Amino acid sequence: MLLKTLVVGMLGTNCYIIGCEKTGTGAVVDPGAESERVLEELKKLNLTCRYIILTHGHMDHIGEVGEIRAATGAKVLIHAADADRLVNPGRFSALPVGESKPGSADRTLQHGDEIEVGTIKIKVIHTPGHTPGGICLNTGNILITGDTLFAESVGRTDLPGGSYTDLINSIKERLLIFPDETGVYPGHGPSSTIGNERRFNPFLQ
Repeated sequence: MLLKTLVVGMLGTNCYIIGCEKTGTGAVVDPGAESERVLEELKKLNLTCRYIILTHGHMDHIGEVGEIRAATGAKVLIHAADADRLVNPGRFSALPVGESKPGSADRTLQHGDEIEVGTIKIKVIHTPGHTPGGICLNTGNILITGDTLFAESVGRTDLPGGSYTDLINSIKERLLIFPDETGVYPGHGPSSTIGNERRFNPFLQ
């Protein structure tokens, strides 16, 4: 499996490219900005993008969904509880939306769903708190955690639809159950492990 991180946009969003080396199939997670860079990286990796997977509906994670979809024909996937944020991004965003037109989702996700990217199976973990439809993605010993869990921090909960109680419960009940060696790849900042977060994250003590 290929996992490539691109830091994009003014808020330093981690956009991830997941690729199946056997089939040349790929997925882009959270293309918030710099779609030309993302498309160029897909080309370098020789991947055909089948899915755009969104960990939640904030503008710094969905800002260039429309551009990636138009260029690749990829299907857009987001949790059902955040689907309206694609259609009406300005209603939920603290950031200017500009000309961004993500459009509606091709598929809405629920907890426990699986997404197949070639031979790779990605499990959807619903982790509300940062937004009602926030999700994390698990494949093998990797967790892509969006803005739910960061290295020694957690996502903010003061924006519309946020809940600190829900966020902490989501992390403790659905993420900290993974083995210590599981990699944590967040929506912003450096990667970590579940073991590190279990021991050192001040919000989880």
